[in-house]
Amino acid sequence: MKRTTILFALLFAVTCVFAQKGKVTSASSYKETGKLDKAVEAIEETIDASNPKTESSITWPRTWEVRGEIYQAVFQSKDENFKKLNADPLTVAFDSYLKALQLDDKDRFGKSVKIKLTLLIGDLTNQAIAAFNEENYEKALKSFEQIMAIEQTPVYKADEPNAVDTVIMFNAGLAAYNAQNYDKAIEYYKQAAKYKYNGAKTYSLISSSYMQKKDTVGALQVLQDGLKEYGENGPLLVEVINIYLNANKVDDAMKYLEIAISKDPKNSSYYFAQGTLYDKLLKTDEATNSYLKAIEYKEDYFDAYYNLGALYYNKGVKQVDVANAIPSNQPEKYEEEKNKADIEFKKAIPYMEKAHEINPTDKFTMESLKTLYYRLKMLDKHAEIVEKMKNNQ
Repeated sequence: MKRTTILFALLFAVTCVFAQKGKVTSASSYKETGKLDKAVEAIEETIDASNPKTESSITWPRTWEVRGEIYQAVFQSKDENFKKLNADPLTVAFDSYLKALQLDDKDRFGKSVKIKLTLLIGDLTNQAIAAFNEENYEKALKSFEQIMAIEQTPVYKADEPNAVDTVIMFNAGLAAYNAQNYDKAIEYYKQAAKYKYNGAKTYSLISSSYMQKKDTVGALQVLQDGLKEYGENGPLLVEVINIYLNANKVDDAMKYLEIAISKDPKNSSYYFAQGTLYDKLLKTDEATNSYLKAIEYKEDYFDAYYNLGALYYNKGVKQVDVANAIPSNQPEKYEEEKNKADIEFKKAIPYMEKAHEINPTDKFTMESLKTLYYRLKMLDKHAEIVEKMKNNQ
């Protein structure tokens, strides 16, 4: 009698195992016939940890593989009612497939799960692109990270152990940056840079991420690493120069600017920047030459013309201060110094007029011309510019 009881217990246990595995098969059948609501309900019953009868199905790799298939089908469904079954079905599918691989210690399901994971990469890529276009950058980042995780699974690494998906890696950085997750952006961009993806541009993006974190030291270090890797790259040099300029480190900025000019001697922007640096250093002759060089390579360079005019205008203003300091009992000396100021003001006029010609609506240029014309008693032109200023209000 005791033996019969043991046999009956064993038979009951086997029956339960087959019953649970049968539910997995039923769930798969529901999926195949398009009954995704029933498929979800059936597969979730097989992994209900509160039910002692589900122990066999919970530890069966095929259960999790089928669960992944079902939730992937939920994502792919065009039926809005089915789409409501789960808010993030691809993550459920992702977790399920990885669980299947984890439980598959005898490698019976590795090949089939790999096929499913390959299909999942396609769905995750589509989801990431859609999320990015909808400006849901956190969701896009999550999808890209899941793709990278799939590509690092043993079933993937077995065939191509050294393969690296730099496109997904870079896109993960881009999504992280837009999601304002700058630490992750730096992490993924640096991985992409390690494989030389997107060249010097990637170093620029890493630098930008550091700058968003207010870490100028990190930004400069990355840019300098990029310059070592790609030579004296123009855009990277410009970023280094701008960082030094914003930090008011004129000497450092000038050093890199001279390198930039040597690499691209016809770049008008470099000469303009050099002119502004010389202006800061009160080296007006050098500043003048740099602005003139900028105009030589860009004839309609408004800022260069305006700065040249302003340079002479400011020299005139300083000379007026010199004249005003002359004692009242020296009228001849006063006139001499005042005339020197007028010479500088006259030099400013053609550059200001050219700037006004290039940009007729700029208020600062018109205001400067109004003052210059009045100062030099050019009354017709003064009246003309005043009228223009009224019409431009």
